[in-house]
Amino acid sequence: MKAAYIDQTGPPEIIQIGDVPKPKIDPGQVLVRVHAASVNPIDTYIRSGVVAADLPKPFIIGSDFAGVIEEVGEEVVNLPVGMRVWGSNQGLLGRQGTFAEYVAVDADLVYPTPGNVADDTAAAVALVGITAHLGLVREAKLQEGETLFINGGSGGVGSMVVQMAKAIGARVITTAGTEEKAEMCRSYGADLVLNYKTDDVPTAVKEFCSWGVDVWWETLREPDFDRAIDLLAPRGRMLVMAGRDARPEFPVGPFYVKECRLMGFVMFKAPAAEQQKAGMNINQWLASGKLKVPIGATFPLDQAAAAHTLQEDNTLRAAGTLQGKIVIEVASGEQPEEYQALLS
Repeated sequence: MKAAYIDQTGPPEIIQIGDVPKPKIDPGQVLVRVHAASVNPIDTYIRSGVVAADLPKPFIIGSDFAGVIEEVGEEVVNLPVGMRVWGSNQGLLGRQGTFAEYVAVDADLVYPTPGNVADDTAAAVALVGITAHLGLVREAKLQEGETLFINGGSGGVGSMVVQMAKAIGARVITTAGTEEKAEMCRSYGADLVLNYKTDDVPTAVKEFCSWGVDVWWETLREPDFDRAIDLLAPRGRMLVMAGRDARPEFPVGPFYVKECRLMGFVMFKAPAAEQQKAGMNINQWLASGKLKVPIGATFPLDQAAAAHTLQEDNTLRAAGTLQGKIVIEVASGEQPEEYQALLS
């Protein structure tokens, strides 16, 4: 089968496109014919070696997928051949990835795709959607009527957090760096959108909710804990999910006097049952139109290196050239004209 893979870690240019053996499924697994995959920052960290991992050789890159079940292993129920499905968590913890025509997946990490949801949407929502759900529901236990703040509400995870928080019934404050991104945040339902380049964010937040923010979702690699804790409400909760090498200062006194809580989590370490709960809620919100998934760029499989470059430009170098997720069309080999410039 055709796949995008690496033999060693390094820059995007080491990604190869070629034939690798079609996977065989074990009991409890299904074989999925992949129609679409998507790119996440963690995919680039693993490929580059920034995140050390024991990888098979060759190693197929990619975490997210959407496609159709072609084979069902023993002990699998309620996932018949021909069912459209989506999921994440591949390419991690020794598993092969999803940038391939086929992927063997544990059945408890597979979710049925709603009939009115396209494969590219299902692939794009996978990791970021489950991440947002785990943070809001399992960790922060966000409640209806509470106020949430998130930096960057137009990004991959940010857009999911804004929309899920609104689906739960919370008020949402978020930031954006351009008017175009701010308008995207408003379209997701954000109650207050601030331009972090021109607005006085702390003053505006205090005017909007004088008591303080109940949940602060931090997406920045170097959080400003002084600002965040000053804006948190008593017993406020703060989530961190980025900045593996970050060592910012932390105001211990104000934090404990307010009786606040700080939580960090990693999506792919969540038990399958917790991810299943997230997947089912995501399906309901997708099917009802409460959750929209922004797709900022689409590439064919044979341009996986360009897709990784675009992700790194925005994650590591703050290029600001991406609004939404990057999707890989595995079943299509046509190169979108709008991205030819990236390959020149």
